Amino acid sequence: MSRSGTVRVVDRDETKGSPTVRSRVLLVFGGDSSEHEVSCLTAGGVLRALDRDRFDVTCVGIAKGGRWVWVDESVVRGYAIVDGRLPSVDDTLPDAVLVRTASGADVARLEGDVLVDRTPVDVAFALLHGPFGEDGTIQGLFEMMGVRYVGAGVLSSAACQDKGAMKQQFAVHSLPSGPYVIVTDADWRADPEACVARVRTLASPWFVKPARGGSSKGISRVTAAEDLADAITEARTYDPQVIVEQGIVGAREIECAVLGSLDGPPVASLPGEIDVHTESRFYDFATKYLPDQPVSLVIPADLPPEVMDSVRDLAVRAFVALGVEGLARVDTFVLPDGSVVLNEINTMPGFTATSMYPKLWEAAGVDYTTLVTRLLDLALARPVGLR
Repeated sequence: MSRSGTVRVVDRDETKGSPTVRSRVLLVFGGDSSEHEVSCLTAGGVLRALDRDRFDVTCVGIAKGGRWVWVDESVVRGYAIVDGRLPSVDDTLPDAVLVRTASGADVARLEGDVLVDRTPVDVAFALLHGPFGEDGTIQGLFEMMGVRYVGAGVLSSAACQDKGAMKQQFAVHSLPSGPYVIVTDADWRADPEACVARVRTLASPWFVKPARGGSSKGISRVTAAEDLADAITEARTYDPQVIVEQGIVGAREIECAVLGSLDGPPVASLPGEIDVHTESRFYDFATKYLPDQPVSLVIPADLPPEVMDSVRDLAVRAFVALGVEGLARVDTFVLPDGSVVLNEINTMPGFTATSMYPKLWEAAGVDYTTLVTRLLDLALARPVGLR
């Protein structure tokens, strides 16, 4: 391999007489967050969809607690929900090590004090959700190691993961969003009653969330003021910083997939709708990820053409304003009068074959394998260093 390039030639397509170009992908998944198992599901889906005529792959899992371990492809390929149980990374596997070189990085397995199976990395695909993965931390590591990677950079990853910072950016860029209150760790420790009083300035229902969480972990829908303190306490078990958002009564939850382009502006899919068949209509963790749940994904959403256009326009504007790269799922609320406000941007959305992001592109004629390939090609085309 030429270490100055992003691809290597390993064989020849005899039928066409031309070299077959292959890139080495580092697949990273798991992570030290509450979304560990969801990340493993995503990794299994992406690995099964990977175009093996284009890409070789090395799998590295981050176990709960933070250890990087070398995981065999066959294990990752088998990640699935079995009897209601989600997969996780086995922390007894051999250590994996990322090694900086003169022109990039290698990944290797550690046996005793010896590095084995040392392999150059052309591009990393970090399928990590939540803190220590989707929040700019691993993106910063890749930047320091000279590794190209799929998705948003350090600043936009961090801003979009922190819901308070994200909403502040929405305001700076005049992007519509709903009312909210931030409860910091210091605020709560100093005066919980004052924090609840600030939250009560918002209209109910209230959605109490870990400020830097995802996958609906630690989120509560609260309708009675006396339950707010308990909901904040629950959210704080996931993140010491909490955001409380004012519920938007009568709104429809509409999601839009945005994909970067090699030669133009990002493009938006047709929007889809989350239709939860429960009285609360709360899209919680079980509803998102476990089988046989009371939820439907409606693609495309049943909206007037002008509202569809508004959702897509707002999704792209938010993607550009926050400096996102590669991909994002932009979640919006459509109000009864047809106006659209932003809920949040997910820079590494759920990415299993049945997740909303791939499903939205599938409806546009972009199948799962093609979508994964496009994301890797976008990352391979991106320069390392400041840009």
